[in-house]
Amino acid sequence: MELTILACFVAYTALLFAVMWLTGRRGARGNEAFFRAGRRSPWPVVAYGMIGASLSGVTFMSVPGGVYSGGWTYMPLVLGYVLGYAVIALVLLPLYYRLNLTSIYSYLDQRFGLRSERTGALFFIISRLLGSALRMYLVVFVLYEFVFRAWGVSFWVPAVVFIAIILLYTFRGGIKTVVWTDMLQTTFLLLAAAATVVAILNRLDLDLGQVLQLSADSGHTHIWETDPTAPKYYWKQLLSGMFITITMTGLDQDMMQKNLTCKSLRDAQKNVMTSSVLFVVVNLLFLSLGSALLVYAEQTGFALPVNEAGAVVPDKIFPSVAFSLSGFTAVCFVLGMVAAGYSSADGTLTALTTTFCYDFLHFGKRPSEGDTTSTKSQHSELRIRRLVHIGFALLYLLVIIAFRPFHQQSLIDTLFDVAGFTYGPLLGLYAFGLFTRLRARDSWVPFIAIASPIACYILKLYSPQWFGYHFGFEILLVNGLVTFLLLWLSSLSMKQKTPPTAN
Repeated sequence: MELTILACFVAYTALLFAVMWLTGRRGARGNEAFFRAGRRSPWPVVAYGMIGASLSGVTFMSVPGGVYSGGWTYMPLVLGYVLGYAVIALVLLPLYYRLNLTSIYSYLDQRFGLRSERTGALFFIISRLLGSALRMYLVVFVLYEFVFRAWGVSFWVPAVVFIAIILLYTFRGGIKTVVWTDMLQTTFLLLAAAATVVAILNRLDLDLGQVLQLSADSGHTHIWETDPTAPKYYWKQLLSGMFITITMTGLDQDMMQKNLTCKSLRDAQKNVMTSSVLFVVVNLLFLSLGSALLVYAEQTGFALPVNEAGAVVPDKIFPSVAFSLSGFTAVCFVLGMVAAGYSSADGTLTALTTTFCYDFLHFGKRPSEGDTTSTKSQHSELRIRRLVHIGFALLYLLVIIAFRPFHQQSLIDTLFDVAGFTYGPLLGLYAFGLFTRLRARDSWVPFIAIASPIACYILKLYSPQWFGYHFGFEILLVNGLVTFLLLWLSSLSMKQKTPPTAN
């Protein structure tokens, strides 16, 4: 089995490099291709590929595994995503296209000043570096557990291999390559889930409706958590889903950079709304997979994977069952897992490079094409961009390796915990810029962006004692509100008023 998994990994990697070669043959090249893909990406390709980029390894393994302890309570969060996508399509995309942005944090410079731009960019870098590394960690973790550990290979070896491959195939084409490889990755993610569900149905000689009924009888398909004090209370989930999408997609350079490669604003809007519908359907597939996995275990006596303390490990349920069913489901799972690993990192690595180059090194503000120094400047930017790209790849690797001792809970909870504290200041900054006529004091913004997450962390930690209330993903909204209020306080001493640039 180990050799089969390794062969799948090698074959899929070769396929990615083939896509890289094909996408690099024509169209924009150099930094134009790396950062913007010449703004010629077909919107259906972007829409379909964004499913894989949004799902990643967390949805691939944590959502099916999460059915064990949380049922389908993840679904209200997904429904909230649809509302968030509508805000992105109607509010944020028109702004980004009108300002002709490459890095979306350049807006903060125009609205508030340089410190605000760099603060927003830095929080994105921290958020995306941690969040995407956790997604990819899960894939490396499974590869290590099922292949490399049996060979006596250290955990850091598959991590190094993954990062090196991603660095190589994004090094030249950047976002232009990522747009097309995302489409490939989405296909294999969905194939793995669908193949496993079909295999379980055939093994149990049941149809999907019967499996879902058995799952419901066992209490694994409840959707609506009605306890207002519970972390997954459905109204909190809906609201959190909306703002998670606004921040983790609409205020995220990784996701928006792909949208900004579309030919026009209208195409980008069609892409976002199509993605929102597909995302609901795909998450229903993964939740159904989670129910099917548990029914399979109950009907056949399959022992769910446990840790050293004897507790079930949700993130291992899907791989354990897939490997036990057949060679075909094992191969499909490995291909899906590898696809999830690549989709978690390739776009992020490109987006981190773009953000640093534009918001800290000020690419795009160099001499224009008509200047005599233009060619020299372009070569200099190309060299710098490559060095930055390598630097972020190394940081990515360090985060993955460093997280290894801390993997305890389901990673989807860890991921949203990180997002709640790191994306909150971005939410507050953009809301203040778009919906007020006030001008925040630029020099205060870095301190506000640090103070707000600290205050919200203390609130989340002690709210059960103080108020008898447990904060879930909605801490993101509170974080954004605290940032907004602190920005408002900073504006009280400012006499100048600036009309919002969203009009």
